[in-house]
Amino acid sequence: MNISIVAARSLNGIIGNSLKIPWVVKGEQALFKKITMGGILIMGRKTFDSLGKPLPGRETIIISRNENYNCDQCKVCSSLQSALVEAEKLKKSVFIAGGGQIYELALPVVNTVHISTIEKEVSGDVPFPKFPTKEFILAEEHRFTSNINYIYQRFERRK
Repeated sequence: MNISIVAARSLNGIIGNSLKIPWVVKGEQALFKKITMGGILIMGRKTFDSLGKPLPGRETIIISRNENYNCDQCKVCSSLQSALVEAEKLKKSVFIAGGGQIYELALPVVNTVHISTIEKEVSGDVPFPKFPTKEFILAEEHRFTSNINYIYQRFERRK
């Protein structure tokens, strides 16, 4: 099963602020959609709540410590491990979509990291975890010009 992280971070490593993405960058969300369409999104409850609903064209698995948390259109699991077991049953590509704690838990098990770096420093309360660059190789890189420029990079785990 291929497991990927998909994330966007600022130049100073921030991915969120008060349950919101602290930027609006034209085109970056379309890139997220292109990468994840048809796959399975695994995300924490706070990330899901910030979206408000499942994203179309993708299955959603929510990780929550709250045993009473319920979502009619999603699967809810209590850990990353149980979410990955559920995802494996669906035989689709798996994308870890946040937040910071979920990214940190997933880094040791992912094969691929898709990351957009927004070329701006922002204030925020959720950083992207320390990325073990020695464990990955850069496989692809594209620069995008937008209202705020950004760089998309795809890293693959070293074999």
